Amino acid sequence: MGDRPKDRFGARQALAPLSLRPFRILWTGNAISAAGSSMTRIALVFSVLEIGGSVTDIGLVMAGQVGAQVVFTLAGGVWADRLRRQFVMLTADVIRAAVQAVLAVLLLSGHAHVWHLVCGGVVFGSAQAFFGPASSGLIAEIVPPEQLQRANALMTTCYSFFSVVSPALAGVAIALVGPGLVLAIDAVTFVVNAISLAMLRLAPRTIPAPGSFWADLREGWTEMISRKWLCLTLIAHMFQNLAVVAYFVLGPAIADESLGGASSWGLIAAGYAAGAIVGGVVALRLSPVRPLIAGNLAFALTALPLLALAVPLPLWAIVVAAFISNMGGMFLDAVWRASLQQLIPGEVLSRVDSYDWMISTVAAPVGLALVGPLATATSKTSTLLGAAAMIVIPLSLTVLIPGVRAVRRLPDGRIVGPGKPVAAAVPEAQPVAD
Repeated sequence: MGDRPKDRFGARQALAPLSLRPFRILWTGNAISAAGSSMTRIALVFSVLEIGGSVTDIGLVMAGQVGAQVVFTLAGGVWADRLRRQFVMLTADVIRAAVQAVLAVLLLSGHAHVWHLVCGGVVFGSAQAFFGPASSGLIAEIVPPEQLQRANALMTTCYSFFSVVSPALAGVAIALVGPGLVLAIDAVTFVVNAISLAMLRLAPRTIPAPGSFWADLREGWTEMISRKWLCLTLIAHMFQNLAVVAYFVLGPAIADESLGGASSWGLIAAGYAAGAIVGGVVALRLSPVRPLIAGNLAFALTALPLLALAVPLPLWAIVVAAFISNMGGMFLDAVWRASLQQLIPGEVLSRVDSYDWMISTVAAPVGLALVGPLATATSKTSTLLGAAAMIVIPLSLTVLIPGVRAVRRLPDGRIVGPGKPVAAAVPEAQPVAD
């Protein structure tokens, strides 16, 4: 490591992306929006209960939002590559602000029904499907390659922080006025984020003439499957998402049976949330030479709380395991995004990102459906041990993939990979000077 700058791991280097005006504007808007969105997760549940809905209705509202995001995420990737990503994100924010504002008015005026919340969730999830792929591509446009890991870590750390703080603020707002107020606040945060996006001054990027929608979609698929290392890693990530849900389904039951009840699960959840924040900080300071090897091995640490619950270990040990687990997950997130942003051509990045999101997460609902029956047919312990193996084995085997080993970080911080020549970094698009 002697060929690297001595202050590479210092605070100034860790926060270097914030010295870039476009990223600073983007990060500030996203931070404000993240605060509102984290509050809304709690408010939606109480919105359903406030209007007389049932637990089934809560599931319908959440399923509508997540389902729409799954259905439209590939379309979001196509349009994010076809258009200026800044405008795609701005439009998505305006739509989400309108949805939350309408729902807030209905709730505060006493005219809301469950079907309003379901429809709002569908529209909201559809807009989110366009925002996500465009966001990943936009960060790659405005941040130099050697700073992309830190930029992604700053984003994830922000989201993690507000996922801890905002629910408490939401609880106060709900107790004082009701969940409608929280949705109104969320609408305002989306407006603020839209304004921040409108403030960005970026040079136009070269956008290839689009073909048909299906041709563009196939092009993104072809770009992904042409990289064996990428496909095999995504499969490992898919198995992780299939298996890790056992922690969320069986953990509360084990805490209730053997660890002292809900208060114990609250401590475990707090440790898990704190791990996300620390994982983002670690990604700001640590730049591994073999980013995918380090990231996937860190991701394998998400098996620790499953193993700790299978025994179960003492409460403090499970809290530590949960902390390390989410720390590893957040570290992988920052490293993985930075790697894709540099190894995938910019003109197809959003499409590949949308395939990445879909393949990695589509297994989670399957896992949620299978965990209960498996635990009933066998035992909680065997189900948790099997899930842990399903995480550790595929992720550890990615180390043997030549393409994964070929992804490496140069002394200047850039990431190169299989078939990518080492050349001077040329940003896809440069911000327009102030």
